[in-house]
Amino acid sequence: MFGGRKRQEELEAAQRENLYLRGELQRLGALGPIGLRKEIAALTQRHHAEQTRYHHETSAMNTAIGQLKNQLTALRAEVVETDDARLMQEVGVYQYRHVLSDAEAYKAEIERLKAAMKDMTRSKSAVNASSSFHYNNSLAQGRKFVGDLSKLMLRAYNAEAENCVRVLKAGNLASAVKRLETAVRTIEKLGIMAAIRVNPTYHAMRVRELELTADYLAKKQQEKEEERDRRAALREEQRALQEYRREQERLLKEQGHYRNAVAALRAKGDADGAAELEHKLAEIEAALGGIEERQANIRAGYVYVISNIGSFGPDVVKIGMTRRLEPMDRVRELGDASVPFRFDVHALFFSHDAVNIERQLHTALEARRLNLVNRRREYFRCTPAEVKILLHDLAGNLLDYRDEPEAFEYRQSLGEAPALVT
Repeated sequence: MFGGRKRQEELEAAQRENLYLRGELQRLGALGPIGLRKEIAALTQRHHAEQTRYHHETSAMNTAIGQLKNQLTALRAEVVETDDARLMQEVGVYQYRHVLSDAEAYKAEIERLKAAMKDMTRSKSAVNASSSFHYNNSLAQGRKFVGDLSKLMLRAYNAEAENCVRVLKAGNLASAVKRLETAVRTIEKLGIMAAIRVNPTYHAMRVRELELTADYLAKKQQEKEEERDRRAALREEQRALQEYRREQERLLKEQGHYRNAVAALRAKGDADGAAELEHKLAEIEAALGGIEERQANIRAGYVYVISNIGSFGPDVVKIGMTRRLEPMDRVRELGDASVPFRFDVHALFFSHDAVNIERQLHTALEARRLNLVNRRREYFRCTPAEVKILLHDLAGNLLDYRDEPEAFEYRQSLGEAPALVT
């Protein structure tokens, strides 16, 4: 039933379409050649009119978009970025604008620059302004008005400059300079009638002050880090020296006991017993010699390669050295409460020139260093197996080297089985 109704509707639609087409054919036939040409011309004219209107509308829209883009560019020039986290990320490793020896040298240079800016302020050359401005048809009143307004403008500019210096950090220098340049443009707009503007030389001094201040802050932070590292290294050396002395005292006491025992056995005529103790005495004397050599040779120590995948990921290693008699004490210190998991040791070996081996390893892996600012942070993005290849060239064949970390605590925390040690 429903199918028949649908077919009936389709038939009626086809008949209506047929009637419409027949009517159009009859109309065109009735028009004749002349009428057809007129019809085509009218259609062509209407098409051209539509095309012209479309092009006009498109052109107007593109013009409006261009104007909006220009306005957006102008507004962006006036906006000062204040997101310190993003600015620090964009600046990367800090680059010094003015390379001086230390923080005190930067401080002295800033003081000399401030003295020069004071001289320009006293000589009233920090701001340029018109000298022919009339106020109430009076040149004298005009000059006084311009002078007072110039002082006000300079005070506003200096207040903005001091605020930039006060909130300056090593990573937001570009933002501070932009703020100062915005202040210069604003003052020039406000003082356009009297041609008031900040002297470009004075502005350049203020920008240089910002650059020197940023360099000073960066150098001061660097010196603090270096001093902290020196103190840590000194504590490490003192701790190692104390261990040497304690071990030396213990061996000296033991040496005295064995000497007395050897003398007593010889007095009794026990040559075999004395010979056995003399062998032990020789071992003690050799150990004492090693302690004295370690004390004299500050380059001797243990080189270690350790990782902590639970804290830093699977492809990060720390390469360092320690002068401790028991080097694992240093590894255990590094894995204290400041990191969630203990370190895994991949290599730990003694060298009479551990300082040089450590330095060569750091140099070979310089491009993979994680912290490019504080070079005492001895972490590198590479696998323990890659370090093993380097160590083989520097220190020869290492009998005890673990390519894969056990990471027992980390894997247990994840519910995994510990890795097999190779």
